[in-house]
Amino acid sequence: MLHDNEKLLFEPNASGPVSVCLAYPSTYEVGMGNLGFQAVYRLLATTPGVVCERLFLPQDGARCRSLENGRSPADFDVLAFSLSFESDYPNIVRMLDAAGIPARSAERRGGVRSGRESGGKLDGDGLAASAVGGEWNWPLLIAGGPATFLNPEPVAPFFDLFLIGEGEEMIREAFAGAESWNTIGRHRVLDEMASVEGAYRPDLYEPVYSQGGSSGDLVDFVASPGAPRRVLRRYVAELDRFATSTSVIAPDAVFGEYFLVEASRGCEWGCRFCAAGFMYRPVRHRSAQSLTAQALAGLPLSSAATVGLVGAEMASHPSIASTCETIAAAGGRASPSSLKADQISPRLAAAVARGGTRSVTVAPEAGSERMRRVINKNLSEAEILRAADLMVGDGVESLKLYFMCALPTETQADLDGIADLSVKIREGMMGHGKKRGRVGRITVSLNPFVPKPWTPFQWDPMVEVARVQGKIAYLRRKLGPLANVDLDADSPREAYLQTLLSRGDRRVADIIEQLARSDEGWWQQLGDMRRGRSAGIALNPDSFVHREYAQDALFPWDFIDHRIDKGYLWLERRRALAERETEPCDVATCHTCGAC
Repeated sequence: MLHDNEKLLFEPNASGPVSVCLAYPSTYEVGMGNLGFQAVYRLLATTPGVVCERLFLPQDGARCRSLENGRSPADFDVLAFSLSFESDYPNIVRMLDAAGIPARSAERRGGVRSGRESGGKLDGDGLAASAVGGEWNWPLLIAGGPATFLNPEPVAPFFDLFLIGEGEEMIREAFAGAESWNTIGRHRVLDEMASVEGAYRPDLYEPVYSQGGSSGDLVDFVASPGAPRRVLRRYVAELDRFATSTSVIAPDAVFGEYFLVEASRGCEWGCRFCAAGFMYRPVRHRSAQSLTAQALAGLPLSSAATVGLVGAEMASHPSIASTCETIAAAGGRASPSSLKADQISPRLAAAVARGGTRSVTVAPEAGSERMRRVINKNLSEAEILRAADLMVGDGVESLKLYFMCALPTETQADLDGIADLSVKIREGMMGHGKKRGRVGRITVSLNPFVPKPWTPFQWDPMVEVARVQGKIAYLRRKLGPLANVDLDADSPREAYLQTLLSRGDRRVADIIEQLARSDEGWWQQLGDMRRGRSAGIALNPDSFVHREYAQDALFPWDFIDHRIDKGYLWLERRRALAERETEPCDVATCHTCGAC
């Protein structure tokens, strides 16, 4: 059974010896709006020997049941989580609790379970059997997704296996031979899946901490005999080999009225705060032929006649202008995810506006040119103003300006620069609006800096929450009186949680479980932990969030091989502090970072 108004654009396997429950730890609307989740669903549901159903966070006390057939997650052979955002981690525990599945892999290993939550076959003692090997135990729990190939350690105690990297090839390899799994047993299945390049099996690795582990630093990460010392992150060299676009028309999903097409992976610009710009290196663009073919095929399926072009930065795509022109000529509208201002050409601006797009996102990231040098934005104020003028002059009515605050080395002048640049863009918009007889709006999207693994700023602390709140309040006072300008700021408390879950090690799993199971608000719980008043939690979350790490610090995620030299990241941090920019990636000639 499909969700209301859903339409599958592929033919899933109707049956198979191995059942997989693909879970997204948030609501249906959010999960089905995620192009990566849809791509994994299609991959699993068409893998020989596999039948796949979906699972989302239950709402309003509803039971945790699969979408297609209402099965308990405990009755599947494999329960696979797609993890895009660290803030969803507590929902993993909530979903497992709701399904009656022990959260910790150590608790599930070799365990016999009660059949009270099972919709499967029962034996005389009321035990539910797994189809894999006929064993009496729990599903294998595996996970993948962008959050896991940055740092899986905060949720490592919950999973039997992670697939680190891009999944198109790795998923098929991991489930190869699924037709015969019912003859070899669960533990042998886990061994075979773990042999795939990019697979990370946490129980084969032992973190070592100073001071006995309760509050000390990570000092070693020991691999068991036979396990690779480092796990190679998988990537797909040629995007055109795999079509990545909307696989399920889901009108109730976020962006449900759009047909989404992936245009590129990675970004050549090397912004020093951006994980996507480093973990997806080298940048890969889908060809014009592949991109336009997918867009035109999906255009009739969009209720809003809109194709969403997905990628870290769209204006740099070699064929973005021609693709937008082709979509407009077919009577549709192109909606690029984000545009770098200096890469917006008159041709691209005209093509986007011609299709009827009324709102575009431009990402200056910082208000002052000094701060843009620090973060390596490679963007001048004149280029930003030119881009805004091009877009609005060609008919785009509204702009969303993406800024960050509380970045490393930020000064009051940098903060004022956000307001000053927004005012200048507004003045240009008002001039065009008066000529047309209608004035659009500017939305200033303000996001607190979160230090992410695998970036040059991974050594840097997040600014204290109270100080970030003060910065946001200051900009609200400056921008508040301006007509046609809205300030939309992310929560500094949410940024604190995201930093904790991004940079944490395995000990943070204790915190995740407590946040998931307590009736108290999560911010209050974190406050108790920070003050040492939380029973069972000896670790202060501030030690991950507000700490500046030494150059030679061992990070929980250092065991992953992203092909990025850690020394290169440190050099980029030094260049940031010196306010020096780095040229964008030239994948044909440059080998400095190690990705190529």
